Amino acid sequence: MAVITIDGVKLNVPEGANVLDLALENGIYIPHLCHHKDLNPLGSCRMCIVELEGQEGVVTSCTLKAKDGMVIRTKSDEINRLRMLALELLLAGHPEDCSTCPKYGNCELQMLIQYIGPKTGRLKMRVKGFKENSENPLLVHDMNRCVLCGRCVRACNELRGVKVLNYHKKGMETYVGTLHDKLLADADCRFCQACAEVCPTGTIRDKLATTEKQKEDYVVPCKAECPAHAEIPRYLRAVKNGNMDQAIAIIREKLPIPRILGYICTQACANQCKRSCLSDPMSIRLIKRYAADKDIEKKWRAKSKQLPDTGKKVCVVGAGPAGLSAAYYLRKQGHDVTIKEAMPTAGGTTAYGIPAYRLPRDVIAGEVKIIEEQGVKIECGVKVTKPAELLNEYDAVLMAVGGTVGVRLGMPGNDLPGVLLNADFLRDCAMGKETGMGKHVIVLGGGNVAFDCARSAVRLGAESVHLACLEAREKMTADDEEIEQAQEEGIVVHPAMTFERITGEDHVTGVDFMKVKAFYFDENRRAVIEKEEGSELHLEGDTVIFATGQKPDLNEDSGFKLFRGAWIVVNDNTNDKQTSIPGIFAAGDCVYGTKSVVMAVQSGREAASQIDRYLGGDGDISEVLADDKPGDPYIGVIEGFAYEKACSPKIDPASERKDNFRLFDHGICDEDICKEAGRCLQCDLRLQIHRPHTWGDFAESKEA
Repeated sequence: MAVITIDGVKLNVPEGANVLDLALENGIYIPHLCHHKDLNPLGSCRMCIVELEGQEGVVTSCTLKAKDGMVIRTKSDEINRLRMLALELLLAGHPEDCSTCPKYGNCELQMLIQYIGPKTGRLKMRVKGFKENSENPLLVHDMNRCVLCGRCVRACNELRGVKVLNYHKKGMETYVGTLHDKLLADADCRFCQACAEVCPTGTIRDKLATTEKQKEDYVVPCKAECPAHAEIPRYLRAVKNGNMDQAIAIIREKLPIPRILGYICTQACANQCKRSCLSDPMSIRLIKRYAADKDIEKKWRAKSKQLPDTGKKVCVVGAGPAGLSAAYYLRKQGHDVTIKEAMPTAGGTTAYGIPAYRLPRDVIAGEVKIIEEQGVKIECGVKVTKPAELLNEYDAVLMAVGGTVGVRLGMPGNDLPGVLLNADFLRDCAMGKETGMGKHVIVLGGGNVAFDCARSAVRLGAESVHLACLEAREKMTADDEEIEQAQEEGIVVHPAMTFERITGEDHVTGVDFMKVKAFYFDENRRAVIEKEEGSELHLEGDTVIFATGQKPDLNEDSGFKLFRGAWIVVNDNTNDKQTSIPGIFAAGDCVYGTKSVVMAVQSGREAASQIDRYLGGDGDISEVLADDKPGDPYIGVIEGFAYEKACSPKIDPASERKDNFRLFDHGICDEDICKEAGRCLQCDLRLQIHRPHTWGDFAESKEA
């Protein structure tokens, strides 16, 4: 250790440490621009100059190493004069109008101007004449605003090891760019965006940055978009490194049923993946599935949380994703938990609403077993009709009954024999029961459930299957792969069609449609459908399956305050899931309608936390199952990185899959999984870069 004095303040500091960083960390502001805590010091901007007792002239504090007995002065007339001159030299080639800069209000150069206060106009202004470059994905380069601080170059070369950016000449002007001014993708950029993170001005900036979101949300959009906010880049990095135990531990910190999600998650995360701006988005679901399938030894259990028994009893009604998740975490908090499930087995929608060709039943059973091994008791074949009476035996109750009743649209012919509901049809398929389906099937609806019905009908032997929906093809809510695979199996898809009437007298004979000219919602969120004149279409069929929504099996007799006669009303869907009956909470589809399995998982997690607090706990259901070791910032060069395409899963051809319910999507193979995970941009590494110290921070602290 060493004792140094800065402006009369004595500090005990590590010998050899950077003096500028030491001053900033101890509340002493020294102006600077080219310096950054994560980068090697350069000393080029001359803003951080100080006077060192016993040495003539000034020195840059960013290159000064602490020695015992040092006496440093950060302010003097000479220091102020030299800083003023250095800043005016920087501003001589910088645009004058700050208000037009996208980084206005968050610019380090602007903060320096406020601190040093130069008299602008002292030196002749010049125009650099660079054209703003917005041709690259994710980043905008405007070299007219560059002050040549070198942060971006050091970040790219030293911190990341990508070595794409460097100094170049254009006439008399020096600028930062790629060799021969190649596009970043052609120069093998990794698009880590460290350059934008360290840039002190508006020179290199994000295309996706927005004031409407927290920084972490637009920097790592996959995590932000995941309802459970799983640490996606972290577990992708673990898979890339071949550490599946680490990967599944990271996944299980937020997702108690990762194998199920690995097979059927709608992966809203991938829809926001920045990789899609370069080539294909990351195959996040398939990577999660691979890691979960490899979780044989379950080493994460060594760090798994289990608090002592509290003596409190909780009943969870419904063993679907929301109920299973809530029960799992409530048991970990020490409560005695019993799930009551009306169906013969646990799983809810995953077991009775998703066909086995997408989600094998042994996967569900394996996930349920882990929850039971945690100490959760599951009673199947028990239908709860009077939830309030459960409070006579339990301290709290959670309703997680899902949406198990199909919705029948109000249209002519909707009650004819041959008209089926999605939930009933898929449940009968799952249980091996007679469905009542004929040979020629028409499915009404455009979501994943509709395609589950259509593809199941094919597997049950239907000779023809048509699927029609209101939405245009690009607006259909089903996954693209679902639609494409269905068409490969012979299903005819009719987007942008209205359902006029179901025809027939004693039985369904078909459906009349018209083409949709426009479909939108007005200011009151009412659907507006404009039909195309003369576009009538009739499809013949003996079976119609409504796949236009589902609702809970509830009515006024349940005792709850209900929304539209079916969905349970809670105090606040996120922060307070207690119902109109004190002590009874609700989560999942029975609250907000049919969404996704991962959303139900997160709803169950939130309910568990709130019920734990209700029972006297702290509500902290978090647990750390993996080492929180930061990723290596030195990512290096990968030739052709930007153009790498996603690795394709092994999928059985339509001819081999459409007559059975066997799993047909076998995921990404062992040989490709590390390569696929390695395509990740590792956006989270950017969050490891330290936030710069600006004069505004010190001014605010002094005011406080």
